[in-house]
Amino acid sequence: LLFERATRIVDQRGVKRISGKPSGRFIFQVVGESRRKEEYFCFAECYCACYSFFYDIVNRGEQLCCKHQLAARLAASLGACIEVKVSDEKLALFLATQIVWHIYSI
Repeated sequence: LLFERATRIVDQRGVKRISGKPSGRFIFQVVGESRRKEEYFCFAECYCACYSFFYDIVNRGEQLCCKHQLAARLAASLGACIEVKVSDEKLALFLATQIVWHIYSI
């Protein structure tokens, strides 16, 4: 089920890879499947801002990753990411605003 949901996200072109220049650092922004089409930022290996990541993975330890992380990994492997290039400063600002928003929404 997790794999099916992740592949659906990739098929719908729901994975953006936002890369900073010149460092090459990047983060993924992955569209959710709900009607609201929320976007979650994630590091494919270790973090996602979605509720499932904290509930199923961090708190309960029931899964290794969420569908957004898996979609990010699949899209990166298949070359199916929408590539977005920004300056390192814009990437840092994006991350800072996402972290602040996430802290206050908990």
